[in-house]
Amino acid sequence: MTKAFITGCAGLELSQDERAFLAAEDPWGLILFRRNCESREQIGALTAAFREAVGRSDAPVLIDQEGGRVQRLRPPLAPSYPPARRFGALYELDREKGLRAAFLGARLIASDLATLGITVDCMPVLDVLFPQTVDAIGDRAYAGEPETVAALARAACDGLLAGGVLPVIKHLPGHGRAEVDSHLELPRVRAPRTDLEAVDMLPFRKLADLPLGMTCHLLFEDIDPDHPATQSQIIIEEVIRRQIGFDGVLMSDDLSMEALGGDIGSRAAKSFAAGCDLALHCNGDLKEMRQVAAVAPVLQGASLDRCVRAVAVRPVPETGFDTLAARAEMDDLLGGAGLA
Repeated sequence: MTKAFITGCAGLELSQDERAFLAAEDPWGLILFRRNCESREQIGALTAAFREAVGRSDAPVLIDQEGGRVQRLRPPLAPSYPPARRFGALYELDREKGLRAAFLGARLIASDLATLGITVDCMPVLDVLFPQTVDAIGDRAYAGEPETVAALARAACDGLLAGGVLPVIKHLPGHGRAEVDSHLELPRVRAPRTDLEAVDMLPFRKLADLPLGMTCHLLFEDIDPDHPATQSQIIIEEVIRRQIGFDGVLMSDDLSMEALGGDIGSRAAKSFAAGCDLALHCNGDLKEMRQVAAVAPVLQGASLDRCVRAVAVRPVPETGFDTLAARAEMDDLLGGAGLA
């Protein structure tokens, strides 16, 4: 019975202990990082070994391959891509060119991933850029105008889906106002709820039909002053589910991040209690992985339905995609605006 968590692994191949853990606990998915990626052949073998261990040929394999600073696959494994903000800058000069370039960038990334057995890309970032936005988001965000963010994120999602890769919209309900890095400490957002609804949440409302989303570890004082979003029943049920209207799979951001207090098991348990469908644990520490698995429920009910639906909607990649021509077109669009 598949359990409601996504796990990492320590290295380039699964150890015997990791294989036994995966076979016994059957996590919904595996997420890869640079420590797991050495060659295309090795990555393909790793993803196949994971699916063999859990006994599901369609078990999701995830990665963060956004472009810019956040690219787990780097040359020569895969080409580099521009950060989201560069597509935003092009859109601000020419909307059609910006949308086309964002689509092409995501379509190219999907082409890189699908051949490796990677089926989910944790992008695009729907966070709105503010003057105070922490560098941990920074140029990962498309723009400071929420309608622009929504339009470009939609184009990127379309590109990933055309290449047979599922996107993950993040970080619900909006990370843009964070002034400190949630990898290191808990950001507190003091903006009025009305401002958050009008600006930060707008891109997520526009893309609420997408099958996968990720929370943020931010505390929104005007909505729930006691719990970060990942562990807030108010934010998940009232804001994300009802107000934003997102009914896809909701995964936590990485439980290893220091914005959350307590041990890993309690972090996971609080996330499930608040309404997360899946807990995401990334660092590959088997001891911590066991703690997450111990509190992770078997997928059932609405969470199971969402997870089944997400896997089912992943399309077969379009055939005949010319990667060289697409890359040249994207580079020309950006270069013509001085954004190469």
